[in-house]
Amino acid sequence: MIIRSQTMFEVESEEVSLEMGSLRHSFIQARMPMLLFAYEERFTTFVELSLDVSQDDLDLSQFGLKINEELKPDVCLYESASVPAYTEPLDDLIKVKQVPHLVIEILSPTQSIDHLLKKFKAYFYLGVQSCWLIVPTLESISVYSEPKKRQSFNLERDNEVIDEVLDIRLPLQKIFRTGTI
Repeated sequence: MIIRSQTMFEVESEEVSLEMGSLRHSFIQARMPMLLFAYEERFTTFVELSLDVSQDDLDLSQFGLKINEELKPDVCLYESASVPAYTEPLDDLIKVKQVPHLVIEILSPTQSIDHLLKKFKAYFYLGVQSCWLIVPTLESISVYSEPKKRQSFNLERDNEVIDEVLDIRLPLQKIFRTGTI
C-alpha cells in the first residue's frame, strides 16, 4: 500500500491540498544527498529543511506565493562554513534563517512547474545562488543561476548535470537510475 503525505498551501487566497511525492520523487530525493556527498569537503546537504521566511519586512506575495513562515525545499546545500548551527546538543532547530547556496526541487506528479518556478523567484530574492528543477518523468534537470537564466540537461543528450555557479557535476545516469528501485 502506498501512502502519500499531504501539504497545505494557499494559492491566490484559496487553500489547496496537494498530494506530494511519488516513488520516483522519493527515490531521487534520497539519491541527491548521496551523490552530493562527493562534495562533502565544501558542502553539507539537507533534506526538507524548513527555511524561516517570517521576517517582518519579507513579503513573498510578490512572487504569487502565500507562504508566511517557511519554505521547504526538497534538498538544499550549504557551504560547510555556513551550516546552520545550534549551541546545545539536545536542541534542534525547527526552522533556519540562513539561506542555502543551492536549492533542489523535484517535480512530483501532482505539482505544477509554475508553482516551483515561483518558489525559485523567492529563493533567489532571499539570496540562494543556484536552483535545480528536477523533472523525473522527462529525466531532465534545469539549473537556474538567476530566475530567467538556466541550463537544461537530460538523460538522452547529456552525461552529467553541471552547476557552473557552485562548480558541481553529477552523473545523470545515477540520478535517474532506471529499473527496479
